[in-house]
Amino acid sequence: MIKFFMGVIVGILLFFLFIFFGGGSAVKKVGEGLTDTGKKMEALEEVIKKEKDEVWDGMKSGVKKKILKEEKEAPKKIQ
Repeated sequence: MIKFFMGVIVGILLFFLFIFFGGGSAVKKVGEGLTDTGKKMEALEEVIKKEKDEVWDGMKSGVKKKILKEEKEAPKKIQ
């Protein structure tokens, strides 16, 4: 029980020290950095989505061509 209360007291002390020594500005700097990182990640996601769609469209047409080719060859093999 004593360890619990000591932990609470240390936590409160650290919290007040964080605020006293400019914790708000530190959080603001971290937030700005995360915002920039988020913008970069969004740009990368858009590029990846475009490339994925191009590849997927290419695969779809390639699969269709392959199926049509197999359908055309199938009757020839039967005859």
